[in-house]
Amino acid sequence: MSSTASVTIDDVWQAFRETDRRLREMFAETDRQIREMSAETDRRMQETDRRMQETDRKIKAVSQQIGQLGGRLGEFVEEMIKPSCIAMFQARGIPVDEVYSRVKKSVGGKTMEIDLLLANTVAVVLIEVKSHLTVEDVQAHLVKLSSFKPFFPRYENCRIYGAVAGMVVASEADRFAMSQGLFVIAQTGESVRLANDPDFVPRSW
Repeated sequence: MSSTASVTIDDVWQAFRETDRRLREMFAETDRQIREMSAETDRRMQETDRRMQETDRKIKAVSQQIGQLGGRLGEFVEEMIKPSCIAMFQARGIPVDEVYSRVKKSVGGKTMEIDLLLANTVAVVLIEVKSHLTVEDVQAHLVKLSSFKPFFPRYENCRIYGAVAGMVVASEADRFAMSQGLFVIAQTGESVRLANDPDFVPRSW
């Protein structure tokens, strides 16, 4: 007779139940770990989103400050130019005798703003002033010059001239402006002057 104990049906069922219990425990532990990992992932994503929103807010704030600084620098350049601009253009044979800052007008839902406007009854000079003058700024000013008279019909019979100025002038911006018939106002120390050659012939509109 064999001394090995026989395996009964009850033993098999007991083994199945034990295996089932362990599997349930293992699945429950795995599910708990997954939920914890998911919760941690959500928390990290929310933290990342919060940091991105904070970074975006800071970038917008810095951009706004830079824009405001650029505006103030532009106003500073305007104040440098304004006292001597009439004499500068009179010396070039353009008989202006009035100067206006920040001239703004709306027509048909569109708005035009002129940084400095020099005028009399026969001539007008529109001066675009930037803290950092670029070729794109010059191109935009040319469009403004072409559209000026419909906005300001009182100057319909005047010759319109254009000028640009900047505390910093980007490479090629000054030469491009001159090639388009615009005056370029340059800073020299604490004063300003027209950078165009004495024989420069300006374009008129």
